[in-house]
Amino acid sequence: MKIFIDTNIFLDLLLEREGYEDALVILNAVEKNLFDGLVLDITLLNIDYVARKQIKNIQDFLQLVNGVFEVVGADNAKFTKALHLNNSDLEDNLQYICAKENEVFCIISNDKSFIKADIEVYSSGDFVKRYIA
Repeated sequence: MKIFIDTNIFLDLLLEREGYEDALVILNAVEKNLFDGLVLDITLLNIDYVARKQIKNIQDFLQLVNGVFEVVGADNAKFTKALHLNNSDLEDNLQYICAKENEVFCIISNDKSFIKADIEVYSSGDFVKRYIA
């Protein structure tokens, strides 16, 4: 089962924000090949940018994510689709477009305003309760 992971799940884990335990369970499940995890290429950049301010050595974590998750990218056509969605968060739109094009089962995001369309969106806690616990 392919699952798409929003940037905030990784940041919850790294910064030990609410839900970080569920984020760790999901990361471990992908690492153990229970799920095929996908992330957007800019997720790695965003993790580096945000977490570097609070964590000195983020490289090991980025290498882990890069090694465990399939990193998918955007192009002009995907950006065009993302820009035409009726949602103001371009990053979320782009993640949704890439998730849809990669035929994922669901998106895992703790962003309550993540775009709702024809892919199921679960919070990390809901996903763990439903598919891992």
